[in-house]
Amino acid sequence: MKIPMTKKGYAQLQKELDHLKRIERPKNIADIAEARAHGDLSENAEYSAAKERQGFIEGRIQEINAKIAEANVIDTDNLSTEKVVFGATVEVMAIDTDETKQFRIVGVDEADMKNGTISVLSPVAKALITREVGDFVEVKTPAKTIEYEVVRIFFED
Repeated sequence: MKIPMTKKGYAQLQKELDHLKRIERPKNIADIAEARAHGDLSENAEYSAAKERQGFIEGRIQEINAKIAEANVIDTDNLSTEKVVFGATVEVMAIDTDETKQFRIVGVDEADMKNGTISVLSPVAKALITREVGDFVEVKTPAKTIEYEVVRIFFED
C-alpha cells in the first residue's frame, strides 16, 4: 500500500537513512570492536550497549527502507489552491474565538503539531480535505467539537 508523503518528508527520510548508514553504523561497528578488545564479553557493559545500539540502528534502517519503498511522493508544485488537498497549508479561523491557525496536511510520519503539520489521517485533516475558502467545517475531537472557517489555502516549499 502506497503511503502519501511530501517531497520534504521523503528528503528527510533519505537524509536520516544516509546518516545511519554512513555515520552511525560505522561508528557503532568501531564501538563494538573496541568493546570486544576489552576481554570477557559476558560482563562487558560497553559491548552490550554497543550491540543493543546496533540492533536499533539496523531496525531503523529497515524501517526507513520500508517507508521509502511504500512512499507515494506528492508533488505539490502544480496543485491548485481551490480545494484543500494533501500537502496544502490551510489557514482556518475558529468561529467561537476568531483565533486563526495554520495546518499543513502531511503524511503520518511527518506530522508534528508543534510545527503545525498534521497527519492526513487526523480528524482535522479529514474534515478539511476537499474544502474551499469560505467553507465551514466541524471538527470533532475527544475534548470538544470545534467549528472552523477556511480562510486561505496555499503551498509551502
